Amino acid sequence: MSEDKKKSIKKIKEKKNGTTEAAAPKPKKKPSGNHKRYEDIHFVDSTKPVWNYSLFSDEDIHNFQNGTHYSLYNFFGAHQCEVLGVQGFYFAVWAPNASYVSVKGNFNDWNNDTHPLYVRLDHSGIWEGFVPHLAKGEIYKYRIHGYKGAILDKGDPYANFWEKRPNTASIAWELSYQWQDHEWMKNRGKHNSLEAPWSVYEVHLASWMRPDKYDEETYNSYDFFREKLVGYVKEMGFTHIELMPIMEHPFDGSWGYQGTGYFASTSRYGDPQQCMAMIDAFHQEGIGVILDWVPSHFPYDAHGLYMFDGTNTYEYADMRKGFHPDWNSYIFNYKRGEVKSFLISSARFWMDKFHADGIRVDAVSSMLKLNYSRKKGQWEPNEYGGDGNLEAIAFIKDLNETLFRDFPDIQTIAEEATDWPGVSKPTYAGGLGFGMKWMMGWMHDTLDFFKLDPIHRQYHQDKFSFSMVYYYDENFMLPLSHDEVVHGKSPMLFKMPGDEWRKLANLRLMYTYMFTHPGGKLLFMGDEFGATEEWNYKGELQWHLLQYDAHKLLRDCVRDLNWLLRNEPALYENQFNIYGFEWVDLNHRQESVAVYRRKGKKAKEDVLVILNLTPEVRMNWKVYAYGKTDWKEIFNSDAKKYWGTGNYHNDEIGAHLVDKKEKMYEINLTLPPLGALVLK
Repeated sequence: MSEDKKKSIKKIKEKKNGTTEAAAPKPKKKPSGNHKRYEDIHFVDSTKPVWNYSLFSDEDIHNFQNGTHYSLYNFFGAHQCEVLGVQGFYFAVWAPNASYVSVKGNFNDWNNDTHPLYVRLDHSGIWEGFVPHLAKGEIYKYRIHGYKGAILDKGDPYANFWEKRPNTASIAWELSYQWQDHEWMKNRGKHNSLEAPWSVYEVHLASWMRPDKYDEETYNSYDFFREKLVGYVKEMGFTHIELMPIMEHPFDGSWGYQGTGYFASTSRYGDPQQCMAMIDAFHQEGIGVILDWVPSHFPYDAHGLYMFDGTNTYEYADMRKGFHPDWNSYIFNYKRGEVKSFLISSARFWMDKFHADGIRVDAVSSMLKLNYSRKKGQWEPNEYGGDGNLEAIAFIKDLNETLFRDFPDIQTIAEEATDWPGVSKPTYAGGLGFGMKWMMGWMHDTLDFFKLDPIHRQYHQDKFSFSMVYYYDENFMLPLSHDEVVHGKSPMLFKMPGDEWRKLANLRLMYTYMFTHPGGKLLFMGDEFGATEEWNYKGELQWHLLQYDAHKLLRDCVRDLNWLLRNEPALYENQFNIYGFEWVDLNHRQESVAVYRRKGKKAKEDVLVILNLTPEVRMNWKVYAYGKTDWKEIFNSDAKKYWGTGNYHNDEIGAHLVDKKEKMYEINLTLPPLGALVLK
């Protein structure tokens, strides 16, 4: 042992015995938090393999237990740091019902006993310690002696990196990265605003493109997606990408929704820094990144959160609340302060460390309702006799308040399929506090309507127009997501009626309706070029279809709709208020022609949208609109460049005054078959 180290240890011993006022040495490098913190270096015996060292202050412990500590990733897990001049890793894990916890890995030949952690004496249930000389990249697990003699080997709930499945160990890592997205981060508030265009491309990374499309065991890297996916999304004009869960998960068939790593990007595609570089590249090209996040349930894999210390640590003990019958998984105990701190810290982690622009929160309905997918007798009402999970509701409100407080320029988006009120309303107004909510009713009604043979659409116009009856209840995003092209539902193209030409014409028509309807838009990968097979997570998209004009030109149509949305303020400036939309004509039910106006903050930016929902050509069709004498056709879904007929367009639009007092004009148009026109 060096003389300097002997002197340091001597000073600490003297201080412990009250014989000197010398301060204990502080680590030179330590994880940073977002609030003032006090380190406590206990007596360190350098002859032992684990040093009794802590990052937690009394305030940290109080907030952790109270459900109000939102940066636990700076404390729990494995943190590279320096103590008494020695590099190593500090470990901290919460196991309140354990009688013994050690850390093991290749570094100690997976010995269960050589590196035991110290339990804090404040009854917090935290086990911690500093392992000197441990190198970055070492794999590890916790050996836990738990409740009633249970012996468990668990991964680290706060790990930043995991082994690639099927291996299940955590990896000691650090998250340093030099971000280059300063311009985006400085201005992203305007890109993520509710008054900005929102066109989201939903992607499952593994199956977007594979090195070998026939081998589900092959994955492209984050570096590959940085090169290929970023450019594709930019070219297509999408404003945002939404990544189906990239948090670590053991089973590919869960699509990422059964997670074990709430603070780790999956190792399938590379290390955390490579994931950061991919997000960085999106930002440098002006594209926002939304991450799917799952606080509703978790799987029962042996190395995961389930029965973490031999009893129900993270999940409800009462299986009427703690077990999810739909997904054979377990539900977080939102009442427990430590679990609440864990989850909100996870959400903050992705904004803080990975610069995410928001989260789409999965399965919110299942969190809100105690009787979700449960029959009578399988659930117990809350204290007021209702079916709401009061603890989950409080958690969701705290989650949104915290995220918008700390990152006011992001968005949170709820996948919520019921009529629960105020999902996207502020908490101070009695809402849940999300920024947006998926409009599942619009999705179901729209697909049901467009599946109809056009001859029958005249009898179902209310299904087409009903969305605007309740549209202003929430800030809605229109989702055509992965869930609509799996499990026998058929690909989007084959939902459309008719022969090949009519299917594609209907799809272009429906997409135009979607992109000109108020609200954010979300389109799942492959829908943009008319995939002819359902999505299969084991394969990759049918890129070969782009050799055919029918599919290539459909993709061009979606690209141009994206740019139409971005270039026309009337399509987004007032997308969440009553000033942005007006029905112009719903009185031609028999002909199935619908007309509406989208309005921006300036009247001169207004656009008219005319949808001919049948294959009949309408010559000399009259539309009555106020305020303007001159109109120009700026989009036609039947254009030849989109694989339409190209025979019906409006180069010169005649308009004449019919009501001087109301400034009402008659506009004469030719409506293409199964076609959409946008006029400005």
